[in-house]
Amino acid sequence: AMAELCGPRIPWIVQSLIPVLGSVFECQRVTSTAFLAELLNHHVVNDLILLEPLLDALMALEKDSSLLVRILAIRGLGNVASGSPEKVRQHGAQLLASMVGGLDDKDDPNNLVALESMRSLSKLLDHLEEQEVRSLLLHVAIRIRPFFDSEHSDLRRCSIVLFGNLSRFGRRDSEVFSEQILNGLVTLLLHLQDPCPDVVKACKFALRMCGPSVGCEELREMFGNHLREDMGLHYGEFINDVCKFLMRSHPSLLNRLISTNLFYFKSSWRELRAAAAMFIGFLVLHVDEEQGQQVDLDELISGE
Repeated sequence: AMAELCGPRIPWIVQSLIPVLGSVFECQRVTSTAFLAELLNHHVVNDLILLEPLLDALMALEKDSSLLVRILAIRGLGNVASGSPEKVRQHGAQLLASMVGGLDDKDDPNNLVALESMRSLSKLLDHLEEQEVRSLLLHVAIRIRPFFDSEHSDLRRCSIVLFGNLSRFGRRDSEVFSEQILNGLVTLLLHLQDPCPDVVKACKFALRMCGPSVGCEELREMFGNHLREDMGLHYGEFINDVCKFLMRSHPSLLNRLISTNLFYFKSSWRELRAAAAMFIGFLVLHVDEEQGQQVDLDELISGE
């Protein structure tokens, strides 16, 4: 309401609140950070030439002792994508560094700062070019992979959406990112059976985004045609065709694909355990005789 109705008064309020960010009282730091972070969500910061001082103020809070202050600061930096999208590229290096810092927060046992960083980074990527992101691509991709299987659905969803958003920056230089996509492919395909519908939507999005980098035109078309958010999916038929095209285009991946699926035999989600067993069955169904000799039947039997 203040951003819309009280524009002329905001510079004075900001000038008064920025010093409070260094208060010894956590409640004051939280309140001032929350206000300033939300202000960045509105175009008024451009009109009043407040963007730079606000960015500097929030970036200085990356090491604040309060977890909530760090979360709010990251949220505010991500809000630049909404309030000042045309300025994201100008400050891209600083914003990306802050997001990576949030992902690597060591005093965040529940990964709440990482969650906010992933949300914010997905918003910022829409306004950045490949050359600005390339240097961080692998680090971020590797860092967020463990969240794909988090017990918390928000972490699963946000990490998978971010992975999909990152994938489009690796298309021109396929060697940089294609290995990460192949490493994460089984996980994304299995989580199409995730018990959380929002995670399923995230997987559909990520697989559509990753399709051009998988190295198989049939899979790219399948992901584009069958993984629409508003469409149902017959998982058995879908995964059967996926395995057929995978074995045609990437036969050398057989053992890696089987090993990753075997890992999910111990998943806490029965839906993923069932999907992994089906996945392996269709993989073995579509191997040729020579490839079939590579399959360790003892490993498969003991995995059951």
